[in-house]
Amino acid sequence: MFNKKYFILLLFTIFSFSQNSITGKVISNNESLAFATVYLIELSKGVTTQENGQYNFENIPNGKYTLQFSFTGLKTVKKTITIFNQNELIVNCELDEIDTLDEVVLTGTLKAVSRLESPVPVEVYSAVFLKKNPTSNLFEALQNVNGVRPQLNCNICNTGDIHINGLEGPYTMVTIDGMPIVSGLSTVYGLSGIPNSLIDRIEIVKGPASSLYGSEAVGGLINIITKRPETAPMFFADVFSTSWLENNIDIGAKYRIVKNINSLLGINYFNYNNLIDNNHDNFTDVTLQDRISVFNKFSIDRKNGKELSFAGRFFYEDRWGGELQWNKNFRGGDEIYGESIYTTRYEALGKYQLPVSENMFASFSYTNHDQKSVYGNVLFLAQQEIAFGQLTWDKTIGKHDFLLGTAFRYQYYNDNTTATIEPEKTKISSLFIQDEIKFTEAQSVLLGSRLDYNSIHGLIYTPRIAYKWKPTKNDIFRINAGTGFRVVNLFTEEHAALTGSRDVIITENLNPETSYNVNLNYLKKFQFDNGTHTVLEFSSWYTHFENQILPDYDTNPNQIIYTNLNGYSKTYGLTGNVEFIFPFGLKSMVGFTVLDSKIKRDGILSTPILTEKYSATWGISYDIPKWFLSIDYTGNLYGPMRLPLLGNLDPRREYSPIWSIQNIQFTYKKLNQFEFYGGIKNLLNWTPNKNNPFIIARANDPFDKEVVFDTNGNATATPNNPYALTFDPSYVYGPNQGIRGFFGVRFRLD
Repeated sequence: MFNKKYFILLLFTIFSFSQNSITGKVISNNESLAFATVYLIELSKGVTTQENGQYNFENIPNGKYTLQFSFTGLKTVKKTITIFNQNELIVNCELDEIDTLDEVVLTGTLKAVSRLESPVPVEVYSAVFLKKNPTSNLFEALQNVNGVRPQLNCNICNTGDIHINGLEGPYTMVTIDGMPIVSGLSTVYGLSGIPNSLIDRIEIVKGPASSLYGSEAVGGLINIITKRPETAPMFFADVFSTSWLENNIDIGAKYRIVKNINSLLGINYFNYNNLIDNNHDNFTDVTLQDRISVFNKFSIDRKNGKELSFAGRFFYEDRWGGELQWNKNFRGGDEIYGESIYTTRYEALGKYQLPVSENMFASFSYTNHDQKSVYGNVLFLAQQEIAFGQLTWDKTIGKHDFLLGTAFRYQYYNDNTTATIEPEKTKISSLFIQDEIKFTEAQSVLLGSRLDYNSIHGLIYTPRIAYKWKPTKNDIFRINAGTGFRVVNLFTEEHAALTGSRDVIITENLNPETSYNVNLNYLKKFQFDNGTHTVLEFSSWYTHFENQILPDYDTNPNQIIYTNLNGYSKTYGLTGNVEFIFPFGLKSMVGFTVLDSKIKRDGILSTPILTEKYSATWGISYDIPKWFLSIDYTGNLYGPMRLPLLGNLDPRREYSPIWSIQNIQFTYKKLNQFEFYGGIKNLLNWTPNKNNPFIIARANDPFDKEVVFDTNGNATATPNNPYALTFDPSYVYGPNQGIRGFFGVRFRLD
């Protein structure tokens, strides 16, 4: 009896710890898929497929496991297997193209719904999209998104903002994981510090979202969703450089502090220290920069399975542009002109799902932004703190899908300008409710309301309504209407108020702006028998502003006058995207936008500056598996826009020409876990100085020491100044960088 027990125990031990192997092949479009990731979730083991698509796991104990198959741009597949005393278990897998319409989106309604079912149109751009034209920051990465235009605001320090459908950058709200991180001071400088390597996807809503997100979400919303520590690779790196000697390093890794805490660390470093003056005006064509960003995200596994995450980021940047002979000894003086900006920034955000039976979330964010800058001999010191907290309750009752929420925002702002006599402290308390009523499977209505109490401006109410009709599974119509409001922080948003020699005139207390918007959207999906997928999407919109605050460059060319608009402004247009995915490795997306924008001020109708009449974007990708090569051709095109001249004698063009930035990239994927990529940016070698006598006015006299002014303070024509100009770098509508090559390496370890 004693021997029998030990014999049974021995057999049990042998069977429990038998070592098996799992092998198989991964294919896509009937071809072997190299470098796909296969992950054994329970054992935390991962391998990458070989050139023939084969993978292999050795020494696997008996048990039940989950195999996860994934590849960038393809649908992830999970398979449950049981292995018991098998020398070799064969598990093959086929990965299909991602249908972007089935992707889960959060931004439109603060709820996780598929893109096709969302009553609010949401555009989604994945990490694959960002890789098609590698850039060092989010600001440049958005240049190939239809209807979204990164706008440079200064020829010298190269700061900018993001326009959506012709509206200025301050009307675009940028959030990270749904939290309002980017606003105020960071609207100008913070966008360049968000590394692409940590972005999982970007969701964009075009049109007002103030009923959910409050002030600033008037023209649109860009939500940057970062990678999750659980699904991120163990280690990744992306390093590239250009022929202009722009150097970018992205490094990331996930790790565990303790058993139930997953962490993702990301470090981005960017350096550009190469003096280039191709337009021969003795000013840097591109701002020199030294920038570092450190990001850490934590995800805590809770016993109840509910969500708990926290993230923090530190950002520091030293940038300068100006006359080529400038150095830091001239900082703040009036001998050699330079614009030098030191930015230090801290961010924190978190999300906690309450331990209750209801679906309730508490979220928070905090930012501290410190800026020390000089513009020639003008010193600008500014500090901003923003604390934000929000509680939401998601509840479904019958045909009603409710979202109720309350939020509180505290903002501290202080600078050394005459517009800020004492620090500004603003508190905004908010209540909002949203109800999606599903009448039938095909029709639903979304009703939303938000009530804000602003400690300075009082009560502000912003409603919205959305209607969705889905007559077939491949057709969807949407109509959205709503109002918005925005409180203006003049010196944090209007860079022209700080640079150049124009005087800033503020004629009155600036009250909040209000807007009204309506948006129509139609989406059609085609699936052909030969495997081709096509998506067509068209939208038209109309936005009307009252009490708008716009810089007036026209009344006096030596002044920028800020006042609440006595009249109205409006913008309307049509936009469309056409996407094709062919079964032989070819993918393409083409977008266009046609718009018109008008301002009626004191009864006079005019066109605002730096607003294009039309634009187009495209991206064409072709994969050649047998060569382990992919080719990406991306580009954009912009129609004429009115530019800020300094008077009737100014010889520069009043309207920009039609211009285009085009890029091509080749990516080689044969080596295991490595990708090598390279190409050419700005193939056409286009720069704004083409067909212009100069870009920066009075670059030879940046402190206006030789300008003669009349008794009214206006510059007069002299032999030394025949066009009666003052120094002004605000004549800018596109990047000053011409053609350049780039080369990079990506490494990924799962």
